[in-house]
Order: sequence, then structure tokens, then C-alpha cells
Amino acid sequence: MHIFCIGMNHQTSSVQLRERLAFDQDKLNAALARAGCGTKYLSSINELVILSTCNRVEIYAAGTKADFGILENMLAEIHHMPIEEFRPHTYQLADQQAAEHLLRVAAGLDSLVMGEPQILGQVAEALKQAREMNAAGKLLSRLFYAAIHAGKRARAETAISQNASSIPSLAVRLAERSLNDLPNSQVVVIGAGDMAELAVEAFRKRGVNKILVINRTLERARLLADKWHGEADTFENLTSALQRADVLIASTSAPHTLVHADQVQQVMQARPHHPLVIIDIAVPRDVDDQVGELPNVQLVDMDTLQAGLEQSLEQRLHEVPSVEDILDDELTQFMDYMRSLDLVPLIVGMRQKAETIRQRELEKTLRRLPELSEAERNSVEIMTQAMVQKILHDPIICLRDEAGGPQAAEIALLVRSLFGLSEAGSHSQQTNT
Repeated sequence: MHIFCIGMNHQTSSVQLRERLAFDQDKLNAALARAGCGTKYLSSINELVILSTCNRVEIYAAGTKADFGILENMLAEIHHMPIEEFRPHTYQLADQQAAEHLLRVAAGLDSLVMGEPQILGQVAEALKQAREMNAAGKLLSRLFYAAIHAGKRARAETAISQNASSIPSLAVRLAERSLNDLPNSQVVVIGAGDMAELAVEAFRKRGVNKILVINRTLERARLLADKWHGEADTFENLTSALQRADVLIASTSAPHTLVHADQVQQVMQARPHHPLVIIDIAVPRDVDDQVGELPNVQLVDMDTLQAGLEQSLEQRLHEVPSVEDILDDELTQFMDYMRSLDLVPLIVGMRQKAETIRQRELEKTLRRLPELSEAERNSVEIMTQAMVQKILHDPIICLRDEAGGPQAAEIALLVRSLFGLSEAGSHSQQTNT
């Protein structure tokens, strides 16, 4: 069994491309359902987990071979995009490299903001949704649990997350630099999810009192607004909200643009001397990029935020070696487990072949000894079973001990040759007697 991953992140692709390949809930369910329904739809793939965030789109699969092409085809089909458009911006990782990459992601070493806390929850949520759709099985579940455990250890045992800025907190910091009086500014937040809540929390911590949460449903908007003593409204009143906004934070999971250039232009014509800061932290983007060309409007998206992250890195960079030691430990344990899975069919095959030979020889012997009583025949059978068990005991113990070792593959190949077993571990069709 192999683990393989195809993905793109903030280092390999632009926000424009990532938003086109982002998975909303419907697309996520459609993709996971293919694996959940079995190999009829994904041929050589047995398990699937999709991690889709504002900074990355990654598909993890487990199957009999590392078939990156089938993952590319799935991405192209679901998002209606030619493979050639996104292939140059993707990375393809298999087995240990794929496992190591996920551990680094969960620990925050591969994040836009090193050590940021949100990614760990996103990794856990990706596994949860895959398991609910019956797409994640034993192997990918074990890998993701290892990554989650590694991420928790990294944050508990090192200072990798100390002073780590989340995307929403960076957005708030940028707004603070752009406005003369942030505490008395009117903040409008579009969306009511996790990122929106982090943004509202960050604004409140900087003394902002006037916060309006706008969401598709008023109930969700109120849940977030009431928690932080803000106001709530729906998208129907977005234009009027923009007319009094100093800062707009856009953070929804909508698959299409919500804030349009003509809409903002109309608002700004009514308030020509009142600047507006718009920070779009959604992927796909909520704000039309032409909005940034309007007078007195400052538009910031994820790519712009990425350029300003270097300042808070120095202290956390010192923690990277300690985090990598943790990841090495967790990776070693997982790869030991993965290698042990490869030997299970071999051990089963050894036992099956030995049992086949035992039964065949026992039948020959008992036919030659018809005078034996039922009790005597049972005694002979028990004796042959014990002999097979004792003969196989040491080889099986050796295989299990070597499962996590560097010579496991060579030893497995030797055992297959000695016992006449096929690659799959089943006993040979031709048994010497």
C-alpha cells in the first residue's frame, strides 16, 4: 500500500489559482464520495482525504500504487480546469515524503504564518469529514492522527506558536497601520466562520467597539456578533453597511464574488473623503480585484499579506530544530507502522502455505493408517498443528521485529523466495511435496 499526495500552497501558486481549485462543501463531498463508494470511481485508490484551506489545496490518497494522474484528473474534472493549467504549480509526494509533509503542515512549519494554530484544527476537520464519507480508512486515519499528535506536541513542547500571528490578526494589524484611530473605527466583517471570529476577536482586543457582522443567515451572524457585543445583519444590507464602514474584512466560504467594483464605486462617490480599507482573507476571494483600483480604497488580499509576514519570524525560527526533532520521532513511528502493514500479507501467506501442506500430508498419512481411532487421529492432527506453529514461530517473530527496520524490504523478498510466495503474500500455486 502506498500513500501519495498532490497539492499546491502559498509558495507554489497564486491566490487566484488556489481559489479556483478550492473545495467548497459540495465539491468536497462529491470528491470524497468517489472514494467512499469504492474503487469503481477511483480505480487504484482505496482512501482519500482532502485538505482545503485559504493557503493550500492538498489531496492525500492511499492505494496499491502512487497514481498521481488519477488525482490530477479528479481535480480537473471537479473544478472544470485543464490539468496543464495547474500542474506546474503542484507538488507530488509519495510514501515517506507525503507523510513527512503532512506532519510539517500540522506542526505549522509549512504555513503562511509559521506556527499558526488554525491549521491543526483544519487537519483534524479534513480527517473528520473524510471518515464521515467513508473515504478515509485505516492507513490515512493513522497518518492524520500521527500528524495531529505531532502538531499538538510541537505547540506544547516548543515555542513555535509563541507570538504567531494568524491571518486575521495580521489583517487587523494592517488595518491598524492604515487608519488613524482604529478603536473608534466602524468595522464590518463579512462571514461568520472561524476566520471571521478570529478577526472579530482581534479587533475587540485592540479596543474596537463598533463591529458589524454580515452573513447569509442572520442567525449565524447574531451568534458571532452577540459573543463579542457587536451588531448583526445579512447580505441584503451590505451596501448600506459599506457606506459607514472604515474597515471591511471579507472572510466567507462563498464560491463567487460578493463585493463588486460598481457597488463599492457607488458607495465611495457618496463619501469621497472617507477612505475604506478592505482586507480579503477569503479563498476564493470575496472581493472583485478591480475594487482596489477605486480612489480612496485600499484592497489587501492573501498574497499581499504574505509579503508582510517576515517580521514575526525570527523568534520562532529558533524553535524549528526542536520541532523537527519531534516530527522525526513521529515520522519514524508512523513509517514503522506502515512497513509493518506490508509484512502482514506475507505472514498470512506463510501460514496459509504451511497449513495447506500440513493438511495435504496429514490426509495422506491418515489414509495409510485406517486402523487409528478417532482420538488417535485427533492426536496426530494436534501434533502436526503444533509442529507447523513451532517451525513458523521464529521466522514470524523475526519478520515482526524487522518490520520497522531499514532491511525490512530485503528480508521480506528473501522470505518470499524461500517460501515460494507471490508478491501479494499468497501461497504459490505449485506446492512441493
